[in-house]
Amino acid sequence: MAFPPGFLDELRSRISLSGLIGKRVKLIRRGREYAGLCPFHHEKTPSFYVVEEKSFFHCFGCGAHGDAIGFVMRADNLDFLEAIERLAGEAGLAVPHATPQERERAQQQKTLLEALEAAAAFYEDRLWSPAGSRALDYLHERGLDPETIRRFRLGWASDDRRALRRALSDFPEPLLVEAGLLRQPSGTAEGVREAIDYFRDRVMFPIGDRAGRVIAFGGRVLGDGQPKYLNSPESPLFAKGRVLYGWSAARAGAARSLSGGVAMMSGQVSQPGIIVTEGYMDVIALHRAGFPTAVAPLGTALTEVQLQELWRLDPEPVLCFDGDEAGRRAAARALYRALPFLRAGQSLRFATLPSGEDPDSLIRARGTLGFAEVLNAARPLSEKLWEIELSAKPIDTPERRAELWKRLKARAELISDREVQGEYRNLFYERLHPRRAVNSRTREVPPLPRSQERPQRQILFRILLHFPSLIDDVAEELASLNVPELDLDRLRKEILRIEASWPGVDAETLQQHLVQAGFAEIVAALLSPSLDASFVPKCRERISARSGWDHVIRMLQRGEAAAVAEEAVKDLGTDMSPERWEQSRVVMERARQQVPTGDEDLDSTRLIA
Repeated sequence: MAFPPGFLDELRSRISLSGLIGKRVKLIRRGREYAGLCPFHHEKTPSFYVVEEKSFFHCFGCGAHGDAIGFVMRADNLDFLEAIERLAGEAGLAVPHATPQERERAQQQKTLLEALEAAAAFYEDRLWSPAGSRALDYLHERGLDPETIRRFRLGWASDDRRALRRALSDFPEPLLVEAGLLRQPSGTAEGVREAIDYFRDRVMFPIGDRAGRVIAFGGRVLGDGQPKYLNSPESPLFAKGRVLYGWSAARAGAARSLSGGVAMMSGQVSQPGIIVTEGYMDVIALHRAGFPTAVAPLGTALTEVQLQELWRLDPEPVLCFDGDEAGRRAAARALYRALPFLRAGQSLRFATLPSGEDPDSLIRARGTLGFAEVLNAARPLSEKLWEIELSAKPIDTPERRAELWKRLKARAELISDREVQGEYRNLFYERLHPRRAVNSRTREVPPLPRSQERPQRQILFRILLHFPSLIDDVAEELASLNVPELDLDRLRKEILRIEASWPGVDAETLQQHLVQAGFAEIVAALLSPSLDASFVPKCRERISARSGWDHVIRMLQRGEAAAVAEEAVKDLGTDMSPERWEQSRVVMERARQQVPTGDEDLDSTRLIA
């Protein structure tokens, strides 16, 4: 049902989430949050948190997440409309009248979910029965232990054409067909008129929604049958271009990594962000190996909807497709699909697997650390795009170089965000027309960061460590900030990932997470009283911290613009082409606009006095 604008916001505003949940769970206040034992799974140590000011709850143990409406739906097994009616009654709000059709659809969805859950339980039971021994042997051969098999609720569909139909006899046949569990036979030559089981002679992989509820299945055939993998047909609950396998578990894994719940795999491996693979077994193998944030599309190229879901969890997911030609094509398709949606701080990274390997086989061959090395070597989207276009044909003539530049410009122009588009154009232009070279036989020498700018950037990060509530306000500036120092750049990316996955984090929690993620040394340096006094912020309030941030940003922008303008003037001395002249004119005009006025001329020490 579509409610009038503002109705749900008004309902949520009238409900105290901690009060609602506190009726069922003993909550203990911890700073700005409440903690307690999760009501949705058995645990002895509290991992369930309620964030009142953000109006949501989250369990780091099982991944349960939602608002007041979602809590009531889970706790009392209600559908959406039933939960709305109950909360509205407590809040003294009149619920807009639902049409009979809307109520019927809500009830139908609930019934479909019940049927799919019953099917998942049936397939699980069959796997562990004598009839499923062949499928169980296959899973053991693939390196899966019983705990992992049960965790992912793997199952078995026998070759019996009516086994599931008999087991789910309480559900009407048309409903099971709509749920994608049964299908009408293609012909009537054998005199069969009843619907038959959709999945037969396959290892079954339940597919869940964000909340982990079963909404479909994937089945892998044993033997030489085709297709090798078969997904449920689309239904009112399931559209394969909108779903990711491992969705709910990855959300829980991403949340646990922010709370320090994911163990470090070695001194050189940071906690993982979202990892995108190609198949079910890859996801399961990665979770088992200690990478709890792996997901996979369902046998198709990544869609726009799936990309947006990935970015909800991680601003820079890592795509880790198979190390074969099909995997390389899949990575290229995902790259081109993502281009229009890139923005400051939102992109993809690409991990390259050895030829012939997939994540599952690589982990079995080289172990966790071997796969971690591949992740750590993941390259940004811009590098991957350059590699793809450069490999199309040689650039050994002026004409071919011009053709490459034309292709790269066309790719960059697909990016909707004008700032990011400009950065891509500049990057590719400089790659094709290097401005700094030792001589014609040596590689380009990149410009070194000016030492006087590092303390200014340290100011910015120190401000964020003390005032993390600013991160949301300045996220775009932080994401687009030029940070040539590797240690500060890694810190910047980690802070952005924390903000995207756990908004509202306080200073103590932020600092603790960064220490656990391998940033102890730089965090200690930024917080140390021994830092040069002229660059130690003394802001005591958020408003003065924001003022300090803005001032330092202007200083950095001014210095960067001046350096670029100086370089543009030098370039004109060796290249007076019309294109270079126009580029230099634009650059110098931007630099002129960056010249400070008024209080921007203040010495940096006055910023923090």
